[in-house]
Amino acid sequence: MESFGQVLLYLIIALVVIVGIVAVIRAVRIVPQSVALVVERLGRYSKTLDPGLHVLVPFVDRVRAGVDLREQVVSFPPQPVITSDNLVVEIDTVIYFQVTDAKSAVYEIANYITAIEQLTVTTLRNVIGSMDLEQTLTSRDQINGQLRGVLDEATGRWGIRVNRVELKSIDPPPSVQGSMEQQMRAERDRRAAILTAEGVKQSAILTAEGQKQSEILKAEGDAQAQILRAEGESRAILQVFEAIHRGDADPKLLAYQYLQTLPQIANGTSNTTWVIPTEFTAALGNIASGFGGGAGPAGPGGPGVPPVPPTDGPTGPREPADSVLDEPLLPPPAEALAEAQRQAEAAVADATSAGTRSGEPFDPSQERGQRPGGGTPPPPPAPPAG
Repeated sequence: MESFGQVLLYLIIALVVIVGIVAVIRAVRIVPQSVALVVERLGRYSKTLDPGLHVLVPFVDRVRAGVDLREQVVSFPPQPVITSDNLVVEIDTVIYFQVTDAKSAVYEIANYITAIEQLTVTTLRNVIGSMDLEQTLTSRDQINGQLRGVLDEATGRWGIRVNRVELKSIDPPPSVQGSMEQQMRAERDRRAAILTAEGVKQSAILTAEGQKQSEILKAEGDAQAQILRAEGESRAILQVFEAIHRGDADPKLLAYQYLQTLPQIANGTSNTTWVIPTEFTAALGNIASGFGGGAGPAGPGGPGVPPVPPTDGPTGPREPADSVLDEPLLPPPAEALAEAQRQAEAAVADATSAGTRSGEPFDPSQERGQRPGGGTPPPPPAPPAG
């Protein structure tokens, strides 16, 4: 019996020790940082344990739940949402939230993660349902702000604060994606065509400006060249004119230069007719009178012009040309002027007779009106001697 009593005593002692150890373990609680423990006493909420060491009443106080107070990130699966233009898009959402009241998070909602997910889906459908596809794709910030406002207001009584709501992706239907790609490709092609046209336009403008400047410079150069050429010619003419007057050239030299210039007038492959001026006969007369001196038929001046006998010089006989050149061979200026007037009157008479022979009646008043003085018409010229 004694042995049985000892064994029973040992068992009781062991049971008390075990109960004491369990009571100590259950009574002493060490709460880590960013964690809150909700404690119930006899089934009712007692207190919320903050981080640190706490002692509970064994078998009376019980830890209902531990709540993580850090900000949490939850990504929800894609949800089909219908836009206002009846297109179904798949939208992925990401929620950033934080528990601010552990008691409300435990007692006000059974599962706040599921509640937040369902609330996000319904709010997203309400927001997207009032927008078309174009607005949905370009208004992410607006959608995020509306979702955050609705979720923060609804989860406030749960002891939860929603910090951010982000739309991770918006996937339109494949057919719509193909149309959007074609639209973007057409838009890029249009922009490329516009840029190409702008480049061609700028190039044409610059080319035209360059040609304009080139033509202006060329015209200015030609004008300057013509001005300089004209100045040079004018100076040359003035110098020649001055040289002729200083040298006191006689009519014989001028007639000779005139004869030298006549072949240059007829020079050229396109000249088929050589017009001889009326002054040519007078020049020939001056040349003939200068070199022939009115010689007779046997003289060097031609028929009816007598030869000029040579005279003796200081060293011997001199050439006939030298003696002829020493004599004044040109008629006086008054006689040359009278001869020119006579030839002009003869030309007027010839023109008048030609008009009369053509069948037009002769009108003296018209002839009088053609003369500057309006006097009587001159007598017809005498016929040339045979």
